[in-house]
Formats: sequence, C-alpha cells, structure tokens
Amino acid sequence: MVFKRRDPLTWGEWLREQVYPRSGFKRATRYVVYRMRRLPDRPHRVARGVFAGFFIGFLPLPGLQFLAAWVAARLLRGNVLAALLGTFNTNPVTTPFFAVLAMTLGHWIMGIEAPLNAHYIGRAFAEAGHDLWFNFMALFGPQKTQWDGLIQFWHEIYVPYFIGALGPAIILSVAAYYITIPLVEAYQKARAATAHERAERRRKMRAKLAEAAAKLKLRGERGGDEADDDAPGSP
Repeated sequence: MVFKRRDPLTWGEWLREQVYPRSGFKRATRYVVYRMRRLPDRPHRVARGVFAGFFIGFLPLPGLQFLAAWVAARLLRGNVLAALLGTFNTNPVTTPFFAVLAMTLGHWIMGIEAPLNAHYIGRAFAEAGHDLWFNFMALFGPQKTQWDGLIQFWHEIYVPYFIGALGPAIILSVAAYYITIPLVEAYQKARAATAHERAERRRKMRAKLAEAAAKLKLRGERGGDEADDDAPGSP
C-alpha cells in the first residue's frame, strides 16, 4: 500500500510531520516523485492525476483536498493515487509565499484595497477564529452569534485567495503534467528493460540447467549400458 506505514504515527507525530517532515522536505519530495513514477498506469493517466492533485493542492481547501483531488482525477480520467500524491506539492515552507501571491492577485482582480501585510492577515484570521469559537459556545448559552469577523475573512482573505490561486495553479499544474509524462515513460521503459534482462537471464539459466540435466541423464544411460555389457553371461 502507498500510504501504509509499518509503525503507525501517533497524533503528535502526525501533526509534527505536517509542519516539518522528519526526513526533511527534500527527501519527502523525492519519495512522492518516486511513488508517482512507480504507479502502474499509462503515463498520460498518471500525468492527468498529477495535474488534478497539483491544481487542488494549490487551492485553499483545508480538510477537503484529498476528496477534491479524487473527484478531479475521476473527472479528468486520471490516476487517483497520482492525484492524491500530487496534493503534497504544498508544504508549510512554500505555502505562505504562494498564499501571499494568490491573495495579492485576488485583491487586484477584485479591486480590493487593503494593506496586505502580516498584521492585516493575522488580525483577519484571529477575528474569524474568535467568531467561530464564540458561535460554537453560543450554541450552549444565551449569546447571539456574530459573523462580522467571518464575513470580513471570507470577502477579504478566502475569496481573493481562491480566485488569485486559480491562474498560478493552472500554470504550475500544466507544467507538472508535461514534466510527469517523460519521467513516467522513461522509468517504465527502464523497468521493462530490466524485467526483460532478468527474464532473459532466467531463461538462459533454465536452458543451462536443462542441458546439464540432459548430459547427466545421457551419462547415466551410457553407464547403465556399459554395466550391462560387463555383466556375467552377456554375449
């Protein structure tokens, strides 16, 4: 299985892996690429899956990326496992830079004039989080729900992020699509050649063993004939 581990991670270890993989981002990226190359499917189907996964991975869909990647891969008739692996294109190091780029483009497209800096973004997240917690607690008390922080976050952060991410996501996903095809083709050809060489070596080994067995059998038959000739009473 692609995602099965010999020693399952605890919740604390899993959360740490999401922030910074124990083996480092370089090794984690190499592992994902390695798994994509080994997928037993046609290169174009794997590439379509990678396109779907990359595209979804760049969009702000927390908690829904795997489901969205699965749906996108099915719609594009791509490899589902490649799509799921493709969602790992983002990580805590690169995501903030891409998010700022996407929000900047989104603000420009939507004509939003706001100071897009760390203080502004942090305050928007804080107010949205406060509203979420307050509204949750209001379910068990007399308080009335409040939505001002969530509405501001939706209009000034999330929607601009989503709209601004579409263009770069398409460009990077198309690039990943065209890079994936020759990589998978080269790997599958090399693997097929290796399998052919191994099969040829096994065939030659079986031929040698069969030849050796035939020689031993012939020697045994000759030895039996000589024994019969030397037996008493033989003409």
